[in-house]
Amino acid sequence: MRKFLFLLGSACLASPLAAQDDDTGITVTATGARGNVTDTGQSVTVIGEDEIDEVQGADIARVLRRAPGVTITRNGPPGSFTGVRVRGAAAEQLLVLVDGVRVADTAAPGGGFDFGNLAAGEVEKLDLVRGSNSTIWGSDAIGGVLLVTTRATRGLNASAEYGGDDSTYLTASGGAGSDRFFIGGSGGWQRSDGFSAAATGTEPDGFEQWSANGQVRAYLSDRVELFASGRYAKGELDIDGFPPPLFAFADTAERQDTRQYTGATGAIYDSPLLYLRATYSFADTERESFDPATGGSAPTYATDGSSRRADLRGEWRPIGPVVVHFGGEREWTRFETAFDAPQKTNIWGAYAQAGIEFGGISAHAGVRHDRHARFGGETSLGADASYGLGNGFRLRASYGEGFKAPSLFQLLSDFGNPALQPERSRSFDLGLAWRTRSDATHAAVTLFRRDATNLIDFVSCFGISGGICTGRPFGTYDNVGRARAEGFEVELGLSPAPALRTQVAYSFTRATDRTAGTDLARRPRHALTGSADWRTPLADATIGGDVRLVGDSFDDAANGVPIDGHALFDLRASVPLGERLELYGRVENLFDTDYVEVAGYGTRGRTAFVGARLKL
Repeated sequence: MRKFLFLLGSACLASPLAAQDDDTGITVTATGARGNVTDTGQSVTVIGEDEIDEVQGADIARVLRRAPGVTITRNGPPGSFTGVRVRGAAAEQLLVLVDGVRVADTAAPGGGFDFGNLAAGEVEKLDLVRGSNSTIWGSDAIGGVLLVTTRATRGLNASAEYGGDDSTYLTASGGAGSDRFFIGGSGGWQRSDGFSAAATGTEPDGFEQWSANGQVRAYLSDRVELFASGRYAKGELDIDGFPPPLFAFADTAERQDTRQYTGATGAIYDSPLLYLRATYSFADTERESFDPATGGSAPTYATDGSSRRADLRGEWRPIGPVVVHFGGEREWTRFETAFDAPQKTNIWGAYAQAGIEFGGISAHAGVRHDRHARFGGETSLGADASYGLGNGFRLRASYGEGFKAPSLFQLLSDFGNPALQPERSRSFDLGLAWRTRSDATHAAVTLFRRDATNLIDFVSCFGISGGICTGRPFGTYDNVGRARAEGFEVELGLSPAPALRTQVAYSFTRATDRTAGTDLARRPRHALTGSADWRTPLADATIGGDVRLVGDSFDDAANGVPIDGHALFDLRASVPLGERLELYGRVENLFDTDYVEVAGYGTRGRTAFVGARLKL
């Protein structure tokens, strides 16, 4: 049985663990294989199930903002587009995998992932590496890599909550198995009347979503395992638009329907010297927009983006402390919209990384080459090292290169430019850590810098008919940008008493457009999240809270539309009723702060929630 649990741990990239404690010291984003965060020089944050439950609610953004270097913007109420930026990178420059499957919307203009469609209650673990890492992960890994593991554990867990804006959230997870098989998964339903997406509006914009995740595993021997996993999510979101005659952003009766399908199947081989994982995966995102004002039931706009991927990853330990990670994959992507005929392309890549992990020393260096059907080849290098100084202190350093292939929309839509080249980046960081985030008392400080070139942006062709605008009267895309993001991050955890735990994550990020000399849009220089939790002697209840401080920023590239900084306070409490039942509640935005994340879009005021959680 112990061997099978080890196999499950080794395979966590492919799908969620069948049986695992809340281990926040394990990472897979750094090398593509399971390892301890102390064995990498890269900046990694792992947030486990206990902390996710502690934060409460369906909003994954409230959990992610606890990681240093992370800022988040949302276009309105829950369910609206939610972008996650890491160290000043664009939201679409963060590679996101859910249970090992790339989930970017290949039909979206930037080809990124919308976190508005991911519910926190179905997530077991978040594994985030900050910094470019295309050597291991290929395209999109410019700002970082986030691996989301959904819940599928033995037994049954369920929770229900109700709160402001007539919001309801139900979720459940569970699984069963033996030494020869495992089957499990999670699912949820949420709905909310919401509030107006337009800051000047009065009509609430609601959201409803169903989602389900599942996995099966068969253990053929102590070395061979077969697995399959899948995810489905269907949501309906009310949105606002630009109605006549003013064509200004205001209340409308428009809505957007979204359907997401992902799945993976494969096999694992694990021996003392060699670990192999072969996977075939797919992802599909369909969106349809409706506007009753047009007088018809047909969608006014629709997109469909899909990807198929075959990959092989491995780890070879030929002798003593020497480790070699290697892999290769091929991806086929396709998109179409209501105005664009189906288009497709493909990319393949292979990498190798050699390392040594011995005592307090850990170091890795690797190279990768990718070949895209449209723009040709791209080579990425990366290296990292860490050294234990004793007494829990560790010095870390890393260098990484990243690239992002142009999206199919940028290449081949009516606005497309087939001559586009990939966006490229180089990142450095240097840090000193004392213990790890899984320890109640810990500290870390990290300096970082990332330079990006060939950034793709939309180019207006208003009044221009020649050059790149030939045949594109409404505009096109081009490689026009250079950017630099630099700063530092601080993490601190203190537990002055067994019943009291505190934590702070602060980042200073200066993200600038090196062509125009301006700040990049929606990149605040300062971001801090602090939390405290106290287990009281009364009924073993816990009282806690979070504070989120965000500095000033600009909403536009020209820095003509300022966004003021803000401070948000959340208060929460929970009380156990026996060993299996827990009651909890929280108040978000306790002081009813009026703030802005995206100019013109509304934000949530003070809102209260109550709920219950059952574990069997």
